[in-house]
Amino acid sequence: MSPRDVQTTSQARGDVLTAISDGIVALLKEFYGRGPTRAKSYYEDDLVVCLLRGGFSRVEQTLLEGGRGSAVIQQRMEFQELMRERFAAVIEHATGRHVIGFMSGNQQDPDMICEVFVLSP
Repeated sequence: MSPRDVQTTSQARGDVLTAISDGIVALLKEFYGRGPTRAKSYYEDDLVVCLLRGGFSRVEQTLLEGGRGSAVIQQRMEFQELMRERFAAVIEHATGRHVIGFMSGNQQDPDMICEVFVLSP
């Protein structure tokens, strides 16, 4: 592979990762009213991982401060399950591959969401 081919491949991969991060952040902003403050996506073989940091809504922050962190996590998990098809569509559009699995995890301190997608081979 020539240096030019390597550069083109790297740029294409970077475009895919950017499309994934931007797409997931846009969905969260649209439905939560605000999105994460940082996002980074990883794509290797049949696996896509999106790590999102920051972005508790005012309601969520109020619940956290009132000792209701478990309610925030439960609400986020319910939301992410409802958003499964929309999240998968972002990944499928960016990668050109079908999503066959989706898992989501949340953490409060520090505030992080991890979205994991498994792609068809």
